[in-house]
Amino acid sequence: MDNFQKVEKLLLMGRQNAGKTSMHSVIFANYPARETMGIGYTLGIDKQVIRFMGNLTLNLWDCAGQGKLMKSYFNKQKDVIFKDVQVLIYVFDIGTQNNIPEEDLNDYKLCLEKLAELSQGAKVFILLHKIDLINPINQLEVFEKKKKQIQNYFIDNRVNIQGFFASSIWDETLYKAWSLIVQSLVPNQKQINNSLKQFCHFSEIDEIVLFEKSTFLVIAFYNKNEESVIKYERISNIIKKFKLSCNSTGVKIQKMLLSSTFSCSIYEFNENSYIMTVYRDSQVSQAILDFNIKQSRNFLLQSIKSIF
Repeated sequence: MDNFQKVEKLLLMGRQNAGKTSMHSVIFANYPARETMGIGYTLGIDKQVIRFMGNLTLNLWDCAGQGKLMKSYFNKQKDVIFKDVQVLIYVFDIGTQNNIPEEDLNDYKLCLEKLAELSQGAKVFILLHKIDLINPINQLEVFEKKKKQIQNYFIDNRVNIQGFFASSIWDETLYKAWSLIVQSLVPNQKQINNSLKQFCHFSEIDEIVLFEKSTFLVIAFYNKNEESVIKYERISNIIKKFKLSCNSTGVKIQKMLLSSTFSCSIYEFNENSYIMTVYRDSQVSQAILDFNIKQSRNFLLQSIKSIF
C-alpha cells in the first residue's frame, strides 16, 4: 500500500467548565491530571494538529464553551466549524447538577443539527464527564439517568451517535472513551485486528494489545479467550503515568515484564507504538515466550507498516 497522509477533523465541544481542555491535555499533551487545574479557560477555538500512528493526522478543534461563543458557532461560524468533520466529541459536565440544564441540552441539539447539515455521516461520541464527583455507589444510576435525559431531548436519524461514555481525568474511563474515538478513525482496523490475531497464534500467546506510543491509547487488541484478565484502558492509565515519571528523570521505557499467575510483557514495538503480550501459563519460561515473539515480530511489523 502506498504511503498516504490522512487528516481527520475532530470537534471537541460542550459548555464552559465541562472539562474539554483538561481531557485533551491529559491525553495528547501528557499533562498529569493534577496539573490540569492550572490550565486557563479556552478563548475561541484552539486548533491542534496531532500526528498519530505515523500517517494519521488528527486536526483537533477545542471549541470554547462560553454562551456568546456557542451562539456564534451556530450562526456566523457554522459553515467553518461544522464542515468536513469526521468526529464530534460532545462533553457534558455531570458532576455538579441533579439534571442537565436546558441551556446545555439546547446547545447540544443545535450542535448535532448543524453537524447533520454540514458533515453528513460524522461520528458522535458523547462524554458524561467528571463522573468522579459522583458517589461511586450512585455513578451508574446517575449516568443512566442523564444519558436518558439527553436521548429524550433530541433524536435525529441523520446523526451517527457511537455511544455515551462516563469519563474522568483521574482514571481509565478517559482512556476507554478516547481509545474508542481514535479506533473509529484508524484506517483498515479489521486488517490490524486480523494481524494481531495471526501474531497471537504464531507466537503462541494468549493476548496482544497495540498502544499508540505517545498517548498510550489502545489502537487494537486480540484475545484468544472470551474474557480478559486485564482491563486494557487501566493499563494505559498506569503505564502513561509511569512513562511520564520516567521522562521527568530522562529515562526511556524500552521493555517491562510483569509476572504473577500470568506473564505480561510491554515493550516498544516501532517508532509509533508499544505492544503488550500476555501468556497465562506461568510454567512456561519467559525465554521461550521472548523467542516466539521475536520470531513473529517481523510479520507484525510488516503488517502494521503496510497499513500505516
